Amino acid sequence: MEELFSDYLGNIAFPILVTAFLLTRIEKKLDVLNTTIIDLMELVIKHSNNFKGGI
Repeated sequence: MEELFSDYLGNIAFPILVTAFLLTRIEKKLDVLNTTIIDLMELVIKHSNNFKGGI
């Protein structure tokens, strides 16, 4: 019984926990990246409109 629990913990539970931990960390970083890309896109659009108006 103890060996079965050890196998379960090592082969199933641990990878699930590590995956969940990494996904939550990556999700936060992806949210920041998404916000940064949107800000950059708006800035490029604003500057391209200013450039077209100056010609």
